[in-house]
Amino acid sequence: MNALVHAGTRRQLFGLQIDAMTAAEVVSLTETSLLSRRRLLVGVVNAAKVVHLRSDPILRESLLGCDVLLADGQSVVWASRLLGQRLPERVAGIDLFELFLGVADRDRRSVYLLGARPGVLRAVEQCIANQWPGVRIAGSRDGYFTDDDSEQVAADIAASGADMLFLGMSSPKKEIFLATHGDTLGVPILHGVGGSFDVLAGVTKRAPAAWQRCGMEWLYRVMQEPRRLWRRYLTTNSAFLALVMRERLRPSAPYASGPDLKAVPDVQALPAVAPRPAFVGLPADRTTRPRLRSVPHPAAASPRVPASGSRSRG
Repeated sequence: MNALVHAGTRRQLFGLQIDAMTAAEVVSLTETSLLSRRRLLVGVVNAAKVVHLRSDPILRESLLGCDVLLADGQSVVWASRLLGQRLPERVAGIDLFELFLGVADRDRRSVYLLGARPGVLRAVEQCIANQWPGVRIAGSRDGYFTDDDSEQVAADIAASGADMLFLGMSSPKKEIFLATHGDTLGVPILHGVGGSFDVLAGVTKRAPAAWQRCGMEWLYRVMQEPRRLWRRYLTTNSAFLALVMRERLRPSAPYASGPDLKAVPDVQALPAVAPRPAFVGLPADRTTRPRLRSVPHPAAASPRVPASGSRSRG
Protein backbone atom coordinates (compact mmCIF):
# COMPACT_ATOMS: atom_id res chain seq x y z
CA MET A 1 0.00 0.00 0.00
CA ASN A 2 1.18 3.49 -0.82
CA ALA A 3 2.46 5.28 2.28
CA LEU A 4 1.04 8.54 0.91
CA VAL A 5 -2.51 7.23 1.34
CA HIS A 6 -4.08 7.21 4.77
CA ALA A 7 -5.76 3.95 5.78
CA GLY A 8 -8.68 5.92 7.22
CA THR A 9 -9.75 6.99 3.74
CA ARG A 10 -10.67 3.43 2.74
CA ARG A 11 -14.13 1.90 2.51
CA GLN A 12 -14.77 -1.84 2.32
CA LEU A 13 -17.12 -2.53 -0.61
CA PHE A 14 -17.65 -5.67 -2.70
CA GLY A 15 -14.41 -7.14 -1.37
CA LEU A 16 -12.40 -4.08 -2.42
CA GLN A 17 -10.82 -1.24 -0.47
CA ILE A 18 -12.12 1.89 -2.23
CA ASP A 19 -10.67 5.27 -1.28
CA ALA A 20 -13.14 7.82 0.09
CA MET A 21 -11.47 10.77 -1.60
CA THR A 22 -12.63 13.78 -3.58
CA ALA A 23 -11.08 14.83 -6.87
CA ALA A 24 -9.34 17.71 -5.08
CA GLU A 25 -7.77 15.33 -2.57
CA VAL A 26 -6.51 13.06 -5.34
CA VAL A 27 -4.92 16.05 -7.07
CA SER A 28 -3.15 17.00 -3.83
CA LEU A 29 -1.91 13.43 -3.48
CA THR A 30 -0.67 13.53 -7.06
CA GLU A 31 1.30 16.71 -6.42
CA THR A 32 2.94 15.12 -3.38
CA SER A 33 3.81 12.01 -5.40
CA LEU A 34 5.37 14.08 -8.17
CA LEU A 35 7.53 16.07 -5.77
CA SER A 36 8.74 12.95 -3.95
CA ARG A 37 8.95 10.88 -7.17
CA ARG A 38 6.97 8.13 -5.48
CA ARG A 39 4.91 6.02 -7.81
CA LEU A 40 1.13 6.46 -7.60
CA LEU A 41 -0.97 3.95 -9.54
CA VAL A 42 -4.50 5.33 -9.78
CA GLY A 43 -7.35 2.92 -10.52
CA VAL A 44 -11.08 3.39 -10.88
CA VAL A 45 -14.01 1.05 -10.40
CA ASN A 46 -17.56 1.18 -11.75
CA ALA A 47 -20.55 -1.16 -11.73
CA ALA A 48 -19.22 -3.23 -14.63
CA LYS A 49 -15.88 -3.82 -12.93
CA VAL A 50 -17.60 -4.79 -9.67
CA VAL A 51 -19.50 -7.45 -11.59
CA HIS A 52 -16.61 -8.72 -13.72
CA LEU A 53 -13.90 -8.81 -11.06
CA ARG A 54 -15.68 -11.77 -9.44
CA SER A 55 -14.85 -13.99 -12.42
CA ASP A 56 -11.83 -12.17 -13.87
CA PRO A 57 -8.65 -12.72 -11.82
CA ILE A 58 -6.61 -10.35 -13.99
CA LEU A 59 -9.02 -7.48 -13.39
CA ARG A 60 -9.29 -8.35 -9.70
CA GLU A 61 -5.52 -8.46 -9.17
CA SER A 62 -5.03 -5.19 -11.03
CA LEU A 63 -7.55 -3.40 -8.80
CA LEU A 64 -5.96 -4.86 -5.68
CA GLY A 65 -2.59 -3.60 -6.89
CA CYS A 66 -3.67 0.05 -7.22
CA ASP A 67 -2.21 2.61 -4.82
CA VAL A 68 -5.47 4.57 -5.01
CA LEU A 69 -8.82 3.07 -6.04
CA LEU A 70 -11.70 5.46 -6.76
CA ALA A 71 -15.39 5.22 -7.61
CA ASP A 72 -15.79 6.01 -11.31
CA GLY A 73 -19.51 5.41 -11.42
CA GLN A 74 -22.40 7.06 -9.62
CA SER A 75 -23.95 3.65 -8.99
CA VAL A 76 -20.94 2.69 -6.83
CA VAL A 77 -21.32 5.92 -4.83
CA TRP A 78 -25.03 5.28 -4.28
CA ALA A 79 -24.31 1.69 -3.25
CA SER A 80 -21.69 2.89 -0.75
CA ARG A 81 -24.30 5.02 0.99
CA LEU A 82 -26.86 2.23 1.06
CA LEU A 83 -24.27 -0.13 2.52
CA GLY A 84 -23.02 2.26 5.20
CA GLN A 85 -19.60 2.74 3.57
CA ARG A 86 -20.12 6.27 2.34
CA LEU A 87 -17.95 7.62 -0.48
CA PRO A 88 -17.90 11.42 -0.83
CA GLU A 89 -18.33 11.69 -4.59
CA ARG A 90 -17.85 10.09 -7.95
CA VAL A 91 -14.36 10.67 -9.35
CA ALA A 92 -14.68 9.93 -13.06
CA GLY A 93 -11.58 8.74 -14.86
CA ILE A 94 -11.88 11.35 -17.60
CA ASP A 95 -12.34 14.17 -15.07
CA LEU A 96 -9.23 13.01 -13.25
CA PHE A 97 -7.38 12.79 -16.57
CA GLU A 98 -8.15 16.44 -17.29
CA LEU A 99 -7.23 17.52 -13.77
CA PHE A 100 -3.90 15.70 -14.04
CA LEU A 101 -3.29 17.48 -17.34
CA GLY A 102 -4.01 20.73 -15.51
CA VAL A 103 -1.30 19.92 -12.97
CA ALA A 104 1.10 19.01 -15.78
CA ASP A 105 0.25 22.25 -17.60
CA ARG A 106 0.85 24.38 -14.53
CA ASP A 107 4.09 22.70 -13.51
CA ARG A 108 5.45 22.07 -17.02
CA ARG A 109 5.36 18.32 -16.52
CA SER A 110 5.72 15.68 -19.22
CA VAL A 111 3.22 12.96 -20.14
CA TYR A 112 3.26 9.76 -22.17
CA LEU A 113 0.12 8.69 -24.05
CA LEU A 114 -0.45 4.99 -24.69
CA GLY A 115 -3.48 3.59 -26.48
CA ALA A 116 -6.21 4.21 -29.08
CA ARG A 117 -5.82 4.30 -32.86
CA PRO A 118 -3.01 6.35 -34.42
CA GLY A 119 -5.41 8.99 -35.76
CA VAL A 120 -7.13 9.36 -32.40
CA LEU A 121 -3.77 9.64 -30.67
CA ARG A 122 -2.71 12.51 -32.96
CA ALA A 123 -6.00 14.29 -32.23
CA VAL A 124 -5.46 13.89 -28.47
CA GLU A 125 -1.97 15.35 -28.76
CA GLN A 126 -3.38 18.35 -30.65
CA CYS A 127 -6.13 18.81 -28.05
CA ILE A 128 -3.56 18.82 -25.25
CA ALA A 129 -1.36 21.29 -27.14
CA ASN A 130 -4.33 23.64 -27.54
CA GLN A 131 -5.88 23.40 -24.06
CA TRP A 132 -2.88 22.58 -21.88
CA PRO A 133 0.05 24.23 -23.70
CA GLY A 134 2.42 23.81 -20.75
CA VAL A 135 2.27 20.01 -21.05
CA ARG A 136 5.22 18.36 -22.76
CA ILE A 137 4.44 15.16 -24.68
CA ALA A 138 7.34 12.90 -23.74
CA GLY A 139 6.14 10.23 -26.14
CA SER A 140 3.11 8.37 -27.46
CA ARG A 141 2.23 4.98 -28.88
CA ASP A 142 -1.05 3.59 -30.23
CA GLY A 143 -2.67 0.67 -28.46
CA TYR A 144 -2.23 -1.81 -31.28
CA PHE A 145 0.71 -3.86 -30.12
CA THR A 146 1.11 -7.53 -29.23
CA ASP A 147 2.25 -9.10 -25.99
CA ASP A 148 5.62 -9.68 -27.66
CA ASP A 149 5.94 -5.93 -28.24
CA SER A 150 5.04 -4.92 -24.69
CA GLU A 151 8.61 -5.17 -23.39
CA GLN A 152 9.81 -2.67 -25.99
CA VAL A 153 6.82 -0.39 -25.33
CA ALA A 154 7.66 -0.41 -21.62
CA ALA A 155 11.31 0.34 -22.39
CA ASP A 156 10.30 3.30 -24.58
CA ILE A 157 8.14 4.70 -21.79
CA ALA A 158 10.94 4.31 -19.25
CA ALA A 159 13.39 6.04 -21.60
CA SER A 160 11.01 8.96 -22.16
CA GLY A 161 11.39 10.24 -18.59
CA ALA A 162 7.68 11.07 -18.43
CA ASP A 163 6.11 12.31 -15.20
CA MET A 164 2.69 10.84 -16.01
CA LEU A 165 1.51 7.87 -18.07
CA PHE A 166 -2.05 7.74 -19.39
CA LEU A 167 -3.33 4.48 -20.87
CA GLY A 168 -6.25 4.89 -23.25
CA MET A 169 -6.83 1.17 -23.63
CA SER A 170 -9.69 -1.16 -22.76
CA SER A 171 -9.73 -3.75 -19.99
CA PRO A 172 -8.01 -6.07 -19.36
CA LYS A 173 -5.17 -5.02 -21.68
CA LYS A 174 -4.22 -1.94 -19.69
CA GLU A 175 -4.45 -3.86 -16.41
CA ILE A 176 -2.13 -6.56 -17.73
CA PHE A 177 0.35 -3.97 -18.98
CA LEU A 178 0.44 -2.03 -15.70
CA ALA A 179 0.63 -5.16 -13.56
CA THR A 180 3.48 -6.53 -15.65
CA HIS A 181 5.50 -3.37 -16.23
CA GLY A 182 4.24 -0.74 -13.79
CA ASP A 183 7.15 -1.12 -11.37
CA THR A 184 9.82 -0.79 -14.09
CA LEU A 185 8.60 2.31 -15.92
CA GLY A 186 10.01 4.92 -13.54
CA VAL A 187 6.90 7.09 -14.03
CA PRO A 188 5.44 8.63 -10.84
CA ILE A 189 1.79 8.88 -11.97
CA LEU A 190 0.10 5.94 -13.72
CA HIS A 191 -3.55 6.25 -14.72
CA GLY A 192 -5.67 4.07 -17.01
CA VAL A 193 -8.18 6.39 -18.69
CA GLY A 194 -10.03 3.89 -20.89
CA GLY A 195 -12.07 5.66 -23.58
CA SER A 196 -11.07 9.18 -22.51
CA PHE A 197 -8.79 9.52 -25.53
CA ASP A 198 -11.83 9.16 -27.81
CA VAL A 199 -13.64 11.91 -25.89
CA LEU A 200 -10.72 14.36 -26.06
CA ALA A 201 -10.27 13.56 -29.74
CA GLY A 202 -13.94 14.29 -30.42
CA VAL A 203 -14.66 10.75 -31.62
CA THR A 204 -17.31 10.20 -28.94
CA LYS A 205 -19.37 12.77 -27.07
CA ARG A 206 -19.67 12.79 -23.32
CA ALA A 207 -23.05 13.13 -21.61
CA PRO A 208 -24.15 16.63 -20.56
CA ALA A 209 -23.30 17.62 -16.98
CA ALA A 210 -26.93 17.20 -15.86
CA TRP A 211 -26.94 13.57 -17.01
CA GLN A 212 -23.67 12.97 -15.20
CA ARG A 213 -25.01 14.38 -11.92
CA CYS A 214 -28.07 12.12 -12.16
CA GLY A 215 -25.92 9.05 -12.73
CA MET A 216 -27.35 8.57 -16.22
CA GLU A 217 -24.15 8.87 -18.24
CA TRP A 218 -24.40 5.16 -19.05
CA LEU A 219 -27.86 5.71 -20.61
CA TYR A 220 -26.49 8.54 -22.73
CA ARG A 221 -23.81 6.18 -24.03
CA VAL A 222 -26.43 3.54 -24.84
CA MET A 223 -28.41 6.14 -26.79
CA GLN A 224 -25.28 6.91 -28.81
CA GLU A 225 -24.48 3.25 -29.56
CA PRO A 226 -27.66 1.24 -28.84
CA ARG A 227 -26.79 -1.82 -30.93
CA ARG A 228 -23.43 -2.31 -29.28
CA LEU A 229 -24.21 -1.33 -25.70
CA TRP A 230 -27.83 -2.03 -24.73
CA ARG A 231 -27.37 -5.71 -23.92
CA ARG A 232 -24.11 -5.08 -22.06
CA TYR A 233 -25.58 -2.43 -19.80
CA LEU A 234 -28.81 -4.35 -19.22
CA THR A 235 -27.01 -7.48 -18.02
CA THR A 236 -24.28 -5.63 -16.11
CA ASN A 237 -26.62 -3.24 -14.30
CA SER A 238 -28.98 -6.06 -13.34
CA ALA A 239 -26.08 -8.10 -11.98
CA PHE A 240 -24.78 -5.08 -10.05
CA LEU A 241 -28.16 -4.50 -8.38
CA ALA A 242 -28.22 -8.15 -7.33
CA LEU A 243 -24.73 -7.80 -5.85
CA VAL A 244 -25.76 -4.70 -3.90
CA MET A 245 -28.67 -6.58 -2.34
CA ARG A 246 -26.43 -9.51 -1.54
CA GLU A 247 -23.83 -7.17 -0.03
CA ARG A 248 -26.50 -5.64 2.17
CA LEU A 249 -27.41 -9.03 3.59
CA ARG A 250 -23.87 -10.39 3.85
CA PRO A 251 -20.87 -8.12 3.16
CA SER A 252 -18.13 -9.69 1.06
CA ALA A 253 -14.86 -10.64 2.69
CA PRO A 254 -11.87 -8.64 1.40
CA TYR A 255 -10.18 -10.13 -1.63
CA ALA A 256 -6.64 -11.33 -1.06
CA SER A 257 -4.03 -10.78 -3.74
CA GLY A 258 -3.18 -14.14 -5.28
CA PRO A 259 -0.64 -15.62 -7.68
CA ASP A 260 -2.83 -15.19 -10.78
CA LEU A 261 -1.11 -11.99 -11.81
CA LYS A 262 2.04 -10.20 -10.82
CA ALA A 263 0.81 -7.67 -8.30
CA VAL A 264 2.00 -4.09 -8.54
CA PRO A 265 4.44 -3.60 -5.64
CA ASP A 266 4.39 -0.90 -3.03
CA VAL A 267 5.70 2.62 -3.57
CA GLN A 268 8.90 2.82 -5.58
CA ALA A 269 11.42 5.48 -4.59
CA LEU A 270 12.76 7.27 -7.66
CA PRO A 271 15.42 9.99 -7.99
CA ALA A 272 14.58 13.27 -6.28
CA VAL A 273 13.25 16.17 -8.31
CA ALA A 274 13.50 19.90 -7.68
CA PRO A 275 10.35 21.81 -6.61
CA ARG A 276 8.30 23.36 -9.38
CA PRO A 277 7.06 26.96 -9.76
CA ALA A 278 4.17 28.07 -7.58
CA PHE A 279 0.52 28.48 -8.46
CA VAL A 280 -0.82 28.98 -11.96
CA GLY A 281 -4.54 28.54 -12.76
CA LEU A 282 -5.95 25.66 -14.73
CA PRO A 283 -7.45 26.14 -18.20
CA ALA A 284 -10.96 27.56 -18.49
CA ASP A 285 -13.67 25.38 -17.03
CA ARG A 286 -15.80 23.24 -19.31
CA THR A 287 -19.24 21.82 -18.70
CA THR A 288 -17.94 18.29 -18.31
CA ARG A 289 -15.07 19.21 -16.00
CA PRO A 290 -15.36 19.09 -12.20
CA ARG A 291 -15.85 22.32 -10.32
CA LEU A 292 -12.22 22.40 -9.29
CA ARG A 293 -11.11 25.57 -11.10
CA SER A 294 -7.48 25.67 -10.13
CA VAL A 295 -4.82 23.55 -8.56
CA PRO A 296 -2.72 25.21 -5.83
CA HIS A 297 0.91 24.16 -5.70
CA PRO A 298 1.80 21.96 -2.71
CA ALA A 299 4.46 24.46 -1.64
CA ALA A 300 1.67 26.97 -1.07
CA ALA A 301 -0.83 24.62 0.57
CA SER A 302 -0.34 21.29 2.30
CA PRO A 303 -1.97 18.19 0.76
CA ARG A 304 -5.36 17.36 2.14
CA VAL A 305 -4.55 13.69 2.58
CA PRO A 306 -2.49 12.90 5.69
CA ALA A 307 0.59 10.79 5.10
CA SER A 308 0.60 7.55 7.03
CA GLY A 309 0.52 3.83 6.55
CA SER A 310 -1.09 1.43 4.14
CA ARG A 311 -2.76 1.02 1.50
CA SER A 312 -11.05 -0.27 -15.62
CA ARG A 313 -14.50 1.60 -20.02
CA GLY A 314 -12.55 0.74 -17.66
